[in-house]
Amino acid sequence: MSDIQIYADPARSIGYLTRIAFRAFSRALEMRTAPHGVSSGQWRFLRVLWREDGLTQRELSRRVGMREPTTVIALKSLERSGFVTRSKSVEDRRKVHVYLTPQAKALEAELLPAVAEVNRVALEGLTPAEVDVLRKALVQVGRNLAADVREDVPIDSAV
Repeated sequence: MSDIQIYADPARSIGYLTRIAFRAFSRALEMRTAPHGVSSGQWRFLRVLWREDGLTQRELSRRVGMREPTTVIALKSLERSGFVTRSKSVEDRRKVHVYLTPQAKALEAELLPAVAEVNRVALEGLTPAEVDVLRKALVQVGRNLAADVREDVPIDSAV
């Protein structure tokens, strides 16, 4: 059986299975973050900023793995929600830095356990060794595809 025939079957397509898993992760996480006013799209940015506040929009976009126009839209939503502020760099007026508000900083302690819970649910039935193999395999798949389209591998992920 050729690769084309194998991957024509959605149940055997790594891309299809990854997409289904990603959508399930996103829905499970949003179910837990939405009561706090945070969408899954906003979560990606908050998570990166909790690790390093004050990044430029460009760097934030790179770390989340989104194109800059998408990042601008997400940041407007985060601003409207009262989670971030943006300010022009004093060194280079072309750069815009993104900062968490006290409200967003306070959410970290409430929402990080949600991602741990989603991962726990998702990984039920897998041994620690299987989780390690899965993690390494997904990182390599991401690197391979990023190289194929000549992009940086995002430092952060959705969940």
